[in-house]
Amino acid sequence: MPSTTPTPPPADAAPIVEVQNLEKRFGAFRAVAGISFSVRRGEIFGFLGPNGAGKSTTIRMLCGLLTPSGGSGRVAGFDIIRETERIKTRIGYMSQKFSLYDELTVGENIDFYSGIYNLPRAKKSERKAWVLEMAGLQELHRTRTRDLSGGWKQRLALGCAVLHEPPILFLDEPTSGVDPISRRQFWDMIYRFAGAGVTVFVTTHYMEESEYCDRLGIVYRGELIALGTPRQLKTEKMPECVLEIDCARPNDAMAAIERLPEVQEVALFGKGLHAIAQNAETASGAIRTALTAGDFALTRIERIAPTMEDVFVSLIEARDRASGRQAEVSR
Repeated sequence: MPSTTPTPPPADAAPIVEVQNLEKRFGAFRAVAGISFSVRRGEIFGFLGPNGAGKSTTIRMLCGLLTPSGGSGRVAGFDIIRETERIKTRIGYMSQKFSLYDELTVGENIDFYSGIYNLPRAKKSERKAWVLEMAGLQELHRTRTRDLSGGWKQRLALGCAVLHEPPILFLDEPTSGVDPISRRQFWDMIYRFAGAGVTVFVTTHYMEESEYCDRLGIVYRGELIALGTPRQLKTEKMPECVLEIDCARPNDAMAAIERLPEVQEVALFGKGLHAIAQNAETASGAIRTALTAGDFALTRIERIAPTMEDVFVSLIEARDRASGRQAEVSR
């Protein structure tokens, strides 16, 4: 976990993002299927979902880069359909694809974005020095951007996104492709911004990162299938029990456990298995019997608190089962 943790905003803090039935269609395909949520001022709000779930499409609509096909929304008090240019002056946006100029140096990129944001001449040097210090790039300010590692590039991109001191930051998969140490350092920077009152809206498919957010929206196939704090999602959206199993040949053991009616789902988790069941005691007994019969040496089986990955998998499996039933009924 990052080394610092900001205090979450109060539950009654004013919303800075409000969305109602937001939808985006590309032909017959609904990339975003009528979602509604709000984000409080000063909050770290995460959008968690697999690739292709609609996370980036949503964030681009909120930033005024895509026109919604339906629904409504406001960002920093401005309408996401009629006032997109005003929204762009009030936000920082860091896209999934690295958007700086490789041929320019670190300092030249900062100068370029200072001009894009129309910073007053008197403030440009002050903000440039701040970005270099905040991102730890003082010694690299004459380095061509193409020669930076992925982690340093992400720091520079974040620094350029906040040059104009926006009240809200939109970060689309900001740590994709960087190493775990750089990812943690980047989240330290996010926490510093949140601690200073900046709202951070971040998309991710990393389960570990989702734990760092004040609240999460889980997105799947364009739908918002769950919303709440990480703690709420683990306690309220996961009524089933989670059993952690350490045994010999877990890949083969998984097939034996999958056949048990007492077990809803089972998946590899690290060097062991996680099984989801309605009744921990009944499922544990059935699993012990099956593993003994299959000559899988069982070293441990115990009920554990669900991880965010457990919750994520359970919600998606439930949504897929519901969709399958609906499809059968419609036929």
